Order: sequence, then structure tokens, then C-alpha cells
Amino acid sequence: MSKMTWSTKKLGEICEIIAGQAPPSKFYNDEGKGIPFLTVNSFGGVYPKIERWTTKCLKESFERDVLFSVAGSLGLVNLGINACITRSIFALRPLNDIVLQKFLFYALKKYGSQIALMGSGTAQKVITIKQISDFQIPLPPLPIQQKIVKVLDTIQEAIDIHEKIIEKTKELKKSLMNLLFHYGTKALSIKLLTSLRVSELTSSEIEKLGLKLKKTEIGEIPENWEVVRLGEVALEIIYGISKKGEREGKYPILRMNNLEDGKVNCHDLQYVGLEEIEFGKFKLEKGDILFNRTNSLELVGKTALFNLDGDFVFASYLLRIRTLKDKLLPEYLNYYINYEKTQQELKTLAYRGASQVNISASRLSSFYIPLPPLPEQQEIAEILQTIDQKIEIERKKKELYEELFKTMLNKIMNQQINIELLIY
Repeated sequence: MSKMTWSTKKLGEICEIIAGQAPPSKFYNDEGKGIPFLTVNSFGGVYPKIERWTTKCLKESFERDVLFSVAGSLGLVNLGINACITRSIFALRPLNDIVLQKFLFYALKKYGSQIALMGSGTAQKVITIKQISDFQIPLPPLPIQQKIVKVLDTIQEAIDIHEKIIEKTKELKKSLMNLLFHYGTKALSIKLLTSLRVSELTSSEIEKLGLKLKKTEIGEIPENWEVVRLGEVALEIIYGISKKGEREGKYPILRMNNLEDGKVNCHDLQYVGLEEIEFGKFKLEKGDILFNRTNSLELVGKTALFNLDGDFVFASYLLRIRTLKDKLLPEYLNYYINYEKTQQELKTLAYRGASQVNISASRLSSFYIPLPPLPEQQEIAEILQTIDQKIEIERKKKELYEELFKTMLNKIMNQQINIELLIY
């Protein structure tokens, strides 16, 4: 049987297109009053994120719509929800006897980047209703659309499953950090002995279960732990090199964007040329910790453990922390600095300038940290490394499904796969 060639249709022929309009800001709220208010920042993976509401709606989207961003970040696509939409969003309302909502959603996933190229404007690029109305997409018969949706939904469901596992594992890691950095590893056995959270037990109940706590400058910690200033257990805390990176050069220079989730990545590397003496001063060794000392309040304190092969140096807005390894394990310190409570406390150290904040080496050096015995530092780090390994495994699985989704979407829309042979 020969493959059927699909017809093409203008978007304006297969759906109603509703341009958003923002109500006055005095009607916005964060308390859930009224209906959700969506902007271009609301777009998520499949459905929009709800972060703001409005008690006055000028243009509304519905669950049967497909949402498309037409200003700012162009070409983003989400399934619709009942909400008020701003002018940077169009709601495409499918004509049900012609096109399925999910098929339109997947088609716009495929062609959204092409539509985005049509955007024009000086201060901000914008797509007009006419431009999107006139854009043509391939349109198979409804039974074929249903089969396409079934195939792509199956892959999307697998992506969603792994995303949920990642989120649950991150929640577990957060819970374990709260437990380990407050009560130590002994709290794990206490948690197994009682149905209550450790934090719900009184000090005397905790002592009866074999864990003695003491009060310190940073709150209660296990009796056999110390509290020290970071500078007391660091070999050095130094600033990076003040030299602009380039696309080519001898030594890769790590910057703030190379610090991600406590690890160093090699995305978008830049390079610098250095004299031997400079290179020796700023060379990174395995076990060094890179600390982002300046930027927005949200990003200051971002930290990663360097564990790469090769000759790397680091930029001036990072600090290199090199620990005294017979007192402080870098893996333990990296987890402690990335602990949510520690991040909040570090931000109180920052000098606040007009546009940026800054944590100096001297201020970081004076920062108090809890110091368990070395074997317990190792145990805490290993527990959290196991959780990170689980997250990384699930992230890779998710990426494989995302790549499969992209490949299948392209091949299906380009009619390189006969969809009728995939599902019966």
C-alpha cells in the first residue's frame, strides 16, 4: 500500500487564534484569588506553571487550547488551561472536526522554531496574528492524527515518569541533608527506630535513642562534632584570574556558568593564555571547590567540586577553596555549602551593591561550619553521592527519551515514517 501524502493547512484555517491581553497590574495577586494569570515566563514542559493570579480577566484561554508564545521568548508551546493570558501569548483553539488539540500541540512543537524566525521588532521581537494564521502545517486525516498522538504521548509519558522520579529523589536528598547536617549519620538509625521525624523528638528522647546534642553558634549539633570557621580548615581561599576568556587559547577557564548542581560542567568553555607562573597560581586540582562570590543574590554562593582531568584555571568572580584534607573533606564541604539552609545563611554575608552582591574571601573564611570527625564526613558525602548517582541515572534516561521524542516527531511530521504501520 502506498503512503498517503498529507495536505497542508494554514493555522488560521484549522483553529481560532485568540491574542492575549494583560489586565492592569493592580488586579494581580500571589494568593490564588481569581483565575491563573499566564505570561511568557509561565511556560513549562507540557502545561504552564501557575505563579500568579488575577481578579480581572480580559482574554481567557481554556483547557482545549494550545498556548503559543509570540513575544519575548518566541515559539514556546503548552497545552491550555483555564487562565487569563497576557499579550505575549496566543491561544490556538482547534476546530475539533479538523484537528485534534494534541496533534496541534505536537505540530507546534515541531514548527514553533520556524514560526519564531518570523518575529520582528527592534526592542522586542513579536509575532503577529496574521503571521501565525498564515503559517502552514501538514494535516493528516483525523484517524492518522489520533495514531500520531498515541505514539508521541507514549514517549512523553516515559519522559514524565523519569522527571517525577528525579523530583522525588531530589526531595529525598533535601530531606537527608536536613537530617545529616543537623543530627549526623546516627539519626538515620533513629529514624528507623521511630515512626516520628527526628525533628519531632525532644532532646531527652533523642538522647535515650543514643544521640547526644550540644548547643553551638550554629544551633544544635551532635556532641562529638566541632564548629569551626571555614578559614581554620582551609589551606587557602583565593580569587581567580582577572583575564577575559576567548574562544581559543591554551588553558580552559571556568566561569560561573560552569558550576551546576554542585558539579563542574564544560559547557561553552573559554580559554586564556598564561605565563607559567600565573598558571601555577591559578591551576585547579581535583578536590578544589569553586565558589561563585559575585552576581545576583540568587546566584551568589553557587558552588561546585572540581574533579576533572586536564589543566584548568578559574575566573576572578570565583573563589577557589582548597581544604586541609586531614581536617575537612572537600566532598563533605561541597555538599554542606550546597545545603539549602547554608545557602540562605551565606547570602546574609553578602555586600549589596547597586546591581550585584558580593561575598569576599575574608567573609567566607570567617563563615562557621559544623565539622564531624573525618569518618563521618566521608559517610555523609557517600550517602549523598549515592542519591546524586540515582538522579544522574534518571536524568540520562530522561534525555534518551527526549532525544527519541525529537527524532520521532521530526520523522513523523516529515512523513519519513508510515504511522499506519506503527499502531494497529
